[in-house]
Amino acid sequence: MTRGRKDIILLTVILLTIILFFFLNLLLGTISIPLHSIWNIVWGVGNESEIWQNIIWKTRFPQTLTALIAGAGLSISGLQMQTVFRNPLAGPSELGISSGASLGVALMILLSGSIGGVALSKIGIFGEIAVSFAAIIGAMVVMAIIIAISQRIKGNVILLIIGVMIGYIATAIIGVLKFFSNDEDVRAYVIWGLGSFSKVSGNQVYTFLYMMIILILLSFLLIKTLNLMLLGEGYARSLGLNIKRARLYIILSSCLLTAIVTAYCGPIVFLGLAVPHLCRTIFRTSDHRILMPAVMLTGSSLALLCNLIARMPGFEGALPINSVTALIGAPIVISVLFSKRRNEITI
Repeated sequence: MTRGRKDIILLTVILLTIILFFFLNLLLGTISIPLHSIWNIVWGVGNESEIWQNIIWKTRFPQTLTALIAGAGLSISGLQMQTVFRNPLAGPSELGISSGASLGVALMILLSGSIGGVALSKIGIFGEIAVSFAAIIGAMVVMAIIIAISQRIKGNVILLIIGVMIGYIATAIIGVLKFFSNDEDVRAYVIWGLGSFSKVSGNQVYTFLYMMIILILLSFLLIKTLNLMLLGEGYARSLGLNIKRARLYIILSSCLLTAIVTAYCGPIVFLGLAVPHLCRTIFRTSDHRILMPAVMLTGSSLALLCNLIARMPGFEGALPINSVTALIGAPIVISVLFSKRRNEITI
């Protein structure tokens, strides 16, 4: 079997798992809905219960769609980070973008009760929109700082360390805010920090969808640049690549994907770190023409699986999505790193 045909078969299998998990996310939940009823609701036929229709279209479908897109975006972001920094442990959160979003949310939630007298967690949909804006602003501020630093520093390792330090500073500030905030606001922030694909609802899901699709499509324009970056800066420069500009574009793409997902879903861990490793092991290649669609599809499939586990029947409500992604993602990273020692898969 030729290499190209094998890759197509693997991508097809992953795509089929996405379809399966997508449908299972619509089918399974705390409220049991018959399979034929879901089929009728999806295709708009029959006369199904209005309650069931609301559960599918207002709860399960937006949540499933959010998981699908968020998983793809975080996985692409992780691949870009690992390539540009040539570091197998680099992920979407290492440059402090997630920490910046978390700090923005902390300032919004933890200070709202103290300064405004009304906890943000009590004002419904307006509070959720405010939290999303706060996360985007916090992430963008950190991203602007990182981009400014990247224009002055040549070393990728130093830039990565600075990003980690920014994350520590943000975490320290959040800790101080927690200490001086009331219990209700702290609880609201902690729940946001656990991550969830169910926070995006109504028209928000379409805004999130459009932004992420545009960013994901633009990230595919960087495939050639990412492949050149694998060759080393010296060789890539000799081929005409502007290293400074290329690094800026890749970091900007990765940061935007992470910022939008964090703003709408909270900080989702391990997907961006684990999926690129998993795809390199499965496809046995470092060619981004294969890896980019592979991580996009695999990230979507894994996110749908995690969301399905978090909402399995028998649980009241849903498990924190970060607990599920960590339980699945951490063993993947550990096993792949062990196999890499044996097989020397290059990044």
